Amino acid sequence: MQVIKHIKELQPILAEKRREGLSIGFVPTMGALHKGHFSLVEKAGQESDFVMVSIFVNPTQFNDKKDLDRYPRDLQKDVDFLTSSPCQIIFAPEVDEVYPEPDTRQFNFGSLEQVMEGKFRLGHFNGVAQVVSRLFDIVLPDKAFFGQKDFQQLAIIRAMVTKLDLPVEIVSCPIIREPDGLAMSSRNMLLSPEQRKAAVCISSTLFEAANQTDKLSVEELCRWVTDRINENEYLETEYFEIVHETTLLPVKEWGDQGGKVGCVAVQCGQIRLIDNLYIVPKVN
Repeated sequence: MQVIKHIKELQPILAEKRREGLSIGFVPTMGALHKGHFSLVEKAGQESDFVMVSIFVNPTQFNDKKDLDRYPRDLQKDVDFLTSSPCQIIFAPEVDEVYPEPDTRQFNFGSLEQVMEGKFRLGHFNGVAQVVSRLFDIVLPDKAFFGQKDFQQLAIIRAMVTKLDLPVEIVSCPIIREPDGLAMSSRNMLLSPEQRKAAVCISSTLFEAANQTDKLSVEELCRWVTDRINENEYLETEYFEIVHETTLLPVKEWGDQGGKVGCVAVQCGQIRLIDNLYIVPKVN
């Protein structure tokens, strides 16, 4: 496994792989890798001939500089973590390598970016689109693999690929959870022991909510989830919404057509955690 920091070194290697007829699977990450990331790399290994991972903390998607500053970084630990994976190249560039000049592009994703994360993290998805499109231009992957934990991000990236007509298949992969149910996240390592214990309330509440659809309306369930999480002294719900899986617009009634996803963002001290769960309404 090679660790490469410069585009001019990376691209000839990838070009040679293409000449050999190999398909390229790509897993973009911001490092602080965990088993959730590992599952993406394994999936890439199953569906691609050649697998590469990028490790790059993208400054343009952080609307809070303090959040950017405290984001965990340990490249050597990440390299060691991937040693037993199908990854053959790690691309770990500096900021000026990805952005030799400021990226001033502005993307318009309509309602997809105006709800949930987009409402609370202004400019976040524009930064995501900037970095992912830039990485796709550098790597030219056949497939790129993303986790469903960042459900709205996945919808934005699919829309970006369509908008820019990029020849890459986006593969979504299931959320990987800790044994106690907490969705795996790089931010989990920033939690204190007390916060980590409290954070389990997020997933347990979602699981319980999925079984309340025969008792509560959509509006009542949203209120119930919010109140239940906020009962924990370490947690404060930023939002909980039940949305249509494709449009991300709020579900009004359980009888509405299409898949339904409950999406939540919670502040646990200074750490912001997100999770989601498909909800299949019970038919009375």
